[in-house]
Amino acid sequence: MFDTLTDRLHSTFRNLTGDGKLTAENIEEAIGDVRKSLLEADVSLKVVKIFISRVRQKALGKEVLESVTPAQQFVKIVHDELVTILGVENSPLETNGDPAVIMLLGLQGSGKTTACGKLAYKLREEGMKPLMVACDVQRPAAIAQLQTLGKQIDIPVFSVEGQADVQEIAEAAIAHAKKEGLHPVILDTAGRLQVDTPLMAELMILDRAFEPVEKLLVVDSMTGQEAVNVADTFNTQLTVTGLILSKVDGDARGGAALSVREIVGKPIKFISTGEKLDNLETFYPDRMAGRILDMGDILSLVEKAQQNIDEKEAERVAMDMLKGDFTLEMFVEMQKMMKKMGSIGDIMKMMGVGGMFGLSTQQQKAVAEHGEQMMSLYETAINSMTKAERKNPEMIDFNRRRRIARGSGLKDAQIGQMLNEFQQMKSMMAYMKPLMGGGGGGLPGLPGLGLPGMPGVGSGGRGMPGAAPGRLPFATPTAARPSGANPSGFGRGRRLRKKKRKP
Repeated sequence: MFDTLTDRLHSTFRNLTGDGKLTAENIEEAIGDVRKSLLEADVSLKVVKIFISRVRQKALGKEVLESVTPAQQFVKIVHDELVTILGVENSPLETNGDPAVIMLLGLQGSGKTTACGKLAYKLREEGMKPLMVACDVQRPAAIAQLQTLGKQIDIPVFSVEGQADVQEIAEAAIAHAKKEGLHPVILDTAGRLQVDTPLMAELMILDRAFEPVEKLLVVDSMTGQEAVNVADTFNTQLTVTGLILSKVDGDARGGAALSVREIVGKPIKFISTGEKLDNLETFYPDRMAGRILDMGDILSLVEKAQQNIDEKEAERVAMDMLKGDFTLEMFVEMQKMMKKMGSIGDIMKMMGVGGMFGLSTQQQKAVAEHGEQMMSLYETAINSMTKAERKNPEMIDFNRRRRIARGSGLKDAQIGQMLNEFQQMKSMMAYMKPLMGGGGGGLPGLPGLGLPGMPGVGSGGRGMPGAAPGRLPFATPTAARPSGANPSGFGRGRRLRKKKRKP
């Protein structure tokens, strides 16, 4: 999401920095580039006009033109206005009620039923006992789909066989929830291919009968400006309380997200970032603005780490690293933890790697893909080693290397390159030891746990809270030259010299 906009804004900021000094003329030129970037990202013309007007008013102020770092000031202004357009601050989900009723709205194909499952899963993870209710009696497959989702995540689904009156279904579901102590009740309502009178009448009956604490409209980000029109129509008829943006991972432009909040005037509460049922994120305007400008989103990364990684396990790995040398066994354990947090590409985005190293979104994808391939090769090679070899890689001589290569299906040179790069990583870990345990060597919330395979903050880099000092081996060369990624080998293809065999 926002890949196109991110790349265009990066280009604008680089041009502005190269001018050395800001003037009214080059600021106007930069503002024009920002306007063009927003329009290309399919942002509503009305929103673009509002955004550009605010940026121009602040950017041409005396305090910016006379600033020591005027280009950075301009970036800050754009960031702050993005936050404003996106809603300023997070709007938490309302769950008060006995039980609370949450009604999901949306057109067919918007991802409403899937969003129902994702929301239920998220609320269950937060300690609640949600009940999903199949109120979409217009589309027979919707009930079966919701029941399938319920089985996958072990959350109850209420439905009434052969019942077409959605009000009676909802009444029975609420009575069942009170009896079983379930909370909240999430109504998966009917959708249509377009907004029509029968659809609205059905939704208004549910609204007046049960007074939901939340009426969440699921908006398909892939439909661009049509999503804004749909949201405006639903809000006019029903006064929605919030929005869920679905399929944001499939929209490289992101114009709907930047338009819908400003035009409809309702907060974006969640965004769906993938197909898995745990891919529903709470929406924070400031964090999303940081992602758009490739500044990273460390807070979301930390939250994901805390949710997916066992704290005691992380502490144990960190203590092992502090007590002894960094080994291949430790490396494997760290990779397993990192996998729980998502793909390398997602982690790179949240760490702001693109902004640190000046990489375009396509270059970041190349780095991430190469890193994933390297991780897979590392894992295959390490699985072919003995326990003693994993604990003490220095003992791997040429003969052992050949045996490992045969066992893993790799080439001798690839195993040698892996060992070379591991030695670099080990040296870096030794350098980091004084910082580890104090929060300076890894992710916040995970003392001392770094991210092997990810570029760190080099000298002269912008830096990012929680990133490791120095650089980590096999992603950094690719970051510098993304087009030179070599999926078939390790890193840059260096070979470990054969040691002379002792007589």
